[in-house]
Amino acid sequence: MSSSSSSLSLFTPNKLLQPQTLTSRPNPPHPPSVSLRSHRRNISTVRSSLIEPALRAPDDLVASILSKVRGTDRGVSLTKDGHNEVADVAIQLAKYCVDDPVKCPLIFGEWDVVYCSVPTSPGGGYRSALGRLVFKTNEMVQVVEAPETVQNRVAFSLFGFLDGEVSLTGKLNVLDSKWIQVIFEPPELKIGSLGFRYGGESEVKLEITYIDEKIRLGKGSRGSLFVFLRRG
Repeated sequence: MSSSSSSLSLFTPNKLLQPQTLTSRPNPPHPPSVSLRSHRRNISTVRSSLIEPALRAPDDLVASILSKVRGTDRGVSLTKDGHNEVADVAIQLAKYCVDDPVKCPLIFGEWDVVYCSVPTSPGGGYRSALGRLVFKTNEMVQVVEAPETVQNRVAFSLFGFLDGEVSLTGKLNVLDSKWIQVIFEPPELKIGSLGFRYGGESEVKLEITYIDEKIRLGKGSRGSLFVFLRRG
């Protein structure tokens, strides 16, 4: 989370009185003390309104980022400003990330891929502009099993009526306290009752920037931002 401090100057000095002798002009009356208290209350109110948004709780940020990606076909339909808003919330959430997230047991489980800043990062050509016309994505799931197995799966409908899926199974390697590497076997494509493997091995590196019981945020080595939502 990116927190910024704002300085606000609302104090306007009173006009200085011209020096006068005591005999020529009496001292001006003191301003009512209630006026000073009112000024302080107004300043406090304004400052609070500026500070509070920067101190949002993680739960509020999680709800915010999920609301921004919901109904966007995993980010495909978002505008540039929409992507920037998601990235801003992700930066704020990163401030609350646990130490050594790669060692956190919460990484294990089944996760829906609900957002990616680059459509083709998850799913490759199946998620390109042409690929989405041919292969209508039904779900994108990542399963992380202890101690080191990762499976990515994209389920789709070919031309909207023939179900299929493409899946990759890989081995997770821990690089440091936040970064993991996954080396995947050649992908397996299933359409109807047919299934076959094609291509070769592939590799991805991902930084875990936030994780809790509900969501996980990841950032690829090329800058792609991912939002995973725990299933069930």
